[in-house]
Amino acid sequence: MAPSSTSSTDGGSTPARPPGPDRSTSLPGEESGPGIHPVDELLPPVKLISTGLQHVAAMYAGVVAPPLIVGAGVGLSPAELALLISASLFTAGLATLLQTLGVWKIGARLPFVNGVSFAGVAPMIAIAKEHGPKAALPVIFGAVIVAGLLCFLAAPYFCKLIRFFPPVVQGTVITLIGVSLLPVAVNWARGGSPGAPGYGSMRAIGLAAITLAAVVLCNRLLRGFWQQLSLLVGLAFGTLVAVPLGLTDFGAVRDAKVFALPSPFHFGAPVFDAAAIVSLCIVMVVSMTESTADMLALGKIVDREADEPTLAAGLRADGLATALSPVFNGFAASAFAQNIGLVALTKIRSRFVVAAGGGILVLLGLFPVLGSVVSLVPQPVLGGAGIVLFGTVAASGIRTLAEAGMESGSHTILVSVSLGVGIIPIAVPNFYDSFPEAVRTLMHSGISAGCVMAVLLNLLFHHVGTTRRTGSGQGSGTTVPTATPS
Repeated sequence: MAPSSTSSTDGGSTPARPPGPDRSTSLPGEESGPGIHPVDELLPPVKLISTGLQHVAAMYAGVVAPPLIVGAGVGLSPAELALLISASLFTAGLATLLQTLGVWKIGARLPFVNGVSFAGVAPMIAIAKEHGPKAALPVIFGAVIVAGLLCFLAAPYFCKLIRFFPPVVQGTVITLIGVSLLPVAVNWARGGSPGAPGYGSMRAIGLAAITLAAVVLCNRLLRGFWQQLSLLVGLAFGTLVAVPLGLTDFGAVRDAKVFALPSPFHFGAPVFDAAAIVSLCIVMVVSMTESTADMLALGKIVDREADEPTLAAGLRADGLATALSPVFNGFAASAFAQNIGLVALTKIRSRFVVAAGGGILVLLGLFPVLGSVVSLVPQPVLGGAGIVLFGTVAASGIRTLAEAGMESGSHTILVSVSLGVGIIPIAVPNFYDSFPEAVRTLMHSGISAGCVMAVLLNLLFHHVGTTRRTGSGQGSGTTVPTATPS
């Protein structure tokens, strides 16, 4: 169902909500009128669990990477590190359930995955260096709690930025999401990290290529339900090929505990340090910007407009999940863009599929032995699949830009400059190293850097002045009064 619009969208006005009885008062994610929107469709159990498992496979590496890095930075023992990873899986699952199923005005009720935000890794490592390994985690957890509360309280105000995200801005940001994730897939294809055995070897890259080919061929040759499982089939095939090559480590399965309940504040009661709080609140604002962009992208893909109430509900879920995560030894929860690519690839739009993935994550956190089985998938295999996933996100952005229209010179400048600024930290990761910390935090992410630039240029071209043209946004050449500059 394509959302209707009562005004031009090229200058930032918000498309009108679809008509329907009491639509203005319905909760985010509810559908008026007869029939069930694909987002609200409840699939059969087998399809629900198998497609939910695909989402877990796509995000697993992203969930466990931050606790691995932070845990190593604070000098945790292997047992404590395993506990931190289980806690991250558990809290990511709870956050995803909250986001997809929703409670009251909390949760976007879209197929929207939440996990551990990577944006906070660098500040958390800096906190560890300042406070020492033993005292670091309580300080980090205290700062994360405050940052989560900030996000929750600011959600209804922050979501009003949607008027500054017309299709041309949305398309630019969606494209940047895909482009910024592609280097992650390439790094996985080479072996995960430069210190890993065989990193960059032909064996690792060949395994990634085999997995990529398997995903593409499955998508081309299979039909129906099995075609929708092409990513999972490709991951399973790549993992089987990796076994005789010696690229699959079964040690994690042998050493993993069968069951482990999360222990609240296992590493100590939270400590509230002003400098750490400011640092992670800045990170939270960046995460809110990325979550907003991701919800807008997902709304386009699933054909359900991410309007202000939806964005506010989604950001509240981010904030509440972030504030509660430290209770169970977890970190900040934020959107996982790679799963948006999976929704676009499989065309399965049901939020209950992602909710099933959230339930699986909770089980992985409670049963570490299950998580260790998922971790058998080698990094090169994830890399091969990731190229398809992240490339699909970029393709969705390009499609949105095509729909927005690129005939306008202002659109061309907006897109070209925003993409250029967004690609800087992707091409040269240390470009902003000499800048102040607040600037580094904001600009280190290509998504947030490009998003900020696109919004600023949209303000310049379409909000500053007395009139603006709508031709490039909707295909018309009429001139309408401009919005009051903000």
